[in-house]
Formats: sequence, structure tokens, C-alpha cells
Amino acid sequence: MDTARLQGHQKWIREELERCVAFWLEHGMDPVNGGVYTCLDRTGEVFSTDKSVWMQGRCGWIFSYLCHLYGVKDEWLAASKSCIDFLEEHCVNHDAAGRLYFTVTAEGKPLRQRRYCFSEAFYALANAEYYGVTGRREHLERARRAYDLYWDLNHGMADPTGLGPKTIPETRTGRAFGIPMILLNVTGVLLRVDPERKALYEERSARCVDEIFRYHVKPELKCVLENVAQDGAARLYYTEGRIVNPGHDIEGVWFLLEHAKRTGDRELVQKAAQIFDWAIEAGWDKEYGGLLYFIDCLGKPPEAYEHDMKLWWPHDEILIASLMLYRDTGEQRYLDWFERTLDYCKEHFADPAYGEWYGYLRRDGKPTQPPCKGSTFKGPFHLPRMLSMCDQMLSELLADA
Repeated sequence: MDTARLQGHQKWIREELERCVAFWLEHGMDPVNGGVYTCLDRTGEVFSTDKSVWMQGRCGWIFSYLCHLYGVKDEWLAASKSCIDFLEEHCVNHDAAGRLYFTVTAEGKPLRQRRYCFSEAFYALANAEYYGVTGRREHLERARRAYDLYWDLNHGMADPTGLGPKTIPETRTGRAFGIPMILLNVTGVLLRVDPERKALYEERSARCVDEIFRYHVKPELKCVLENVAQDGAARLYYTEGRIVNPGHDIEGVWFLLEHAKRTGDRELVQKAAQIFDWAIEAGWDKEYGGLLYFIDCLGKPPEAYEHDMKLWWPHDEILIASLMLYRDTGEQRYLDWFERTLDYCKEHFADPAYGEWYGYLRRDGKPTQPPCKGSTFKGPFHLPRMLSMCDQMLSELLADA
């Protein structure tokens, strides 16, 4: 292990984390209405005042998580509280059993309700982490309620919004990989902060892992399918049934690795490593570098227009998963992937002039024009999560060197 090289990586990562956090605190936080704006251009100017409910939860989580890792800072805790308070006051649909909206106005008036229930997951994540830092019991109760609602909605409960499934259920129903994957992540946070329900969380974590491998992991295709039939059968006769999101697979890898570390499951480490190997081999752009956004498991044309773009978050997930695999297996090839991806991100995503990372690159690695640092789907989450987690793992590796 080249400790000097790892120390250099850690120094850059810590500096980048400081720039990222400063960018969002300066440009994103709404001092008038509360919460966070995430539609920001390269310099941090707001180009849309509509607010993403996902991002209120994700921002509420990350600033509490930073307090958990590095100690409480007043400005971090205030940012977390602002987003959590905004969620509570404006983003809960009380006419639909406490489901959350997807987007709201700057003032918090509801704009859009989606059938997908990831808003609930990120609301639970934020409140759970905030409880872990502050000990304020009402936030734990909120987290539990939203987490249980998210679980129930994906295990047979009728959607109280009345939106129903995306497709006509008599024609086609199925399973989405993102459901057990995100559940596994949220459950891991609750396991850490809420030991009173440890047995429940352990049971549900194990069930999520089982669902991922039972239904979505396809060794015969060397991939994880995003969408499968209810019984897990691959449906290769239409585009959505063949889609693979390599970054999503790799994000799922480190969720599985965290579960393996909690439970001491060495076999799961190897199974997660196999998923990483498939995803990075199929998704890495051998001509321009970087990870393609979508691929077709049979090599046919993906339907999504953005399939060959390079987005910031899959590269964040490579950095977390590859470093975690190196830590857990000791195999040099995973450190090689970490360094290769870090070099790509330094060259193409990072913006030393203004801080934060470009969200969206063309296939050749140039930012889309005009460039942006945030959107409805990009806020202070994937990047600061990656930077803080990699900082922690590098400290572990250097301490053991």
C-alpha cells in the first residue's frame, strides 16, 4: 500500500468536501421559507425556485450525518433542521395517509405527487439521522412512521394517493431493483440510531438482501436487472425489461457490503464484488472513460435519450464501492478502479473555480451547456456522502497500514 498516495487522495477529498459543503450553505439554503433550493447553475445562482422533496430529505440527512461523523457544527445542524422543518410543514400530504409530495413551490405549496415513494424514504432518513445527533424523540417517531409506510407501500399496501401502478396491472406488473436497495440503505441507518427495534430492522435487512438476489441478480446475463416480473423472471422482449443502470448496481454493492460487515457475511462480500465487476466492465466507456448511464443487457439500443451521458452520482458510487471493496477484500484491482475513477472525476466533474461538481456531462466528458451544479434530482447528497465516506475509509486504511 502506497500510504503517501492514499494521503494525497485524502487531502484532496477533504478539500473537496469543504468546497462542496460551503457551496450549498452559501447558495442553496432558503433563509426566507426554509429548506434548500437545488436548481443551481455553475456559480450557484438559483434558476428555478421549485423545490424537490427528495432533496429536502437528502439535505436534511447529509448535514446531520456530517455532524455524526465530524462533530456538531451549528451551521450544519441548522441546515438540517431547516430542511426537516420544511418537510414537516409543507411536504406531507395529510389527505393521503402521510405520504409526501415530489415537488413543491418555494413557499411549500404542493405541485406534484408521484406514485414512487422515495420521498418517504428520504424523509425517514433525515429524521432518523437528526434524532441520532440530537436525541429528539419526535424525530425518531417520524422516521419510524415514514419508514413503516415505505415498507408497507412496497409490500402489499394500497397507495392512499390513489395513483395506482405505472402500467395497467392486468397487462403487466413487476418489481423494481430500487425498492429493496433503498430500503436496505435506510434500514442500515435506523439500525445505527434506533436499537430499540433492532430485531425488526435485522429481519427487514435480510429480506431486502434476499429480494435483490432472488429477483434481480442475473448471473446468466452478468448483470442486475432494474425491472423484472413479480416472480423475478427476466422480460427481455421490451426495452425496460433489459435496462441496466451500472451506477445503480454499484450503489447497491456498497449497501450490500455494509450489511455484510454488520452481519459478518463473508460470502456476501464476494457476491457484491461480482456485481461490481459486471457493472464496471459493462458500463465503463472504453473510448472516453467514465461510466455510461444506461446500457441494454443484450447490447441493443437503450430507450433513454441520456443513456450515454456521464452523470456525477454513478461516479460517486464507484468511488465508495471500490474503496470499500479494497478495504474488505484487499484486492489491488479495486484500489485501481478507485484511482482511475478519481482521476476521471478530477478532470471532468470537479470545478475548483466555484466548488461542487458538474451534474451532467456529454459522453465525451464535457459539461452540458449551460452547465449546472444542481437540479430536481441533484443536491447536497451523493457527492458529500461519497467524500465523507471515502475520507473515513481512507483514515481506516491508513491507520491499518
